[in-house]
Amino acid sequence: MARGFESKSVEQQQAEMIDRRRPAGPHLTPEQQERERKRQGLVLSRTRIARELEASSNPKRSQMLLDAISELDRQLSSLE
Repeated sequence: MARGFESKSVEQQQAEMIDRRRPAGPHLTPEQQERERKRQGLVLSRTRIARELEASSNPKRSQMLLDAISELDRQLSSLE
């Protein structure tokens, strides 16, 4: 197979992946997009901290992680 055909195939695959990632819902304003990015970041942080909490055996560290989760929950609720 010629090299040009391979490149086109890769380009098509990349374009299809980009199309799949786009939300099917209504177009969001830049402010809504920023808010959604922030919300996703907070959710990811909360998930990571919750996993750390499960693995923690130190009571002081566990309390610190619980406090962090509470703060993230507060921030998430303020975004909604």
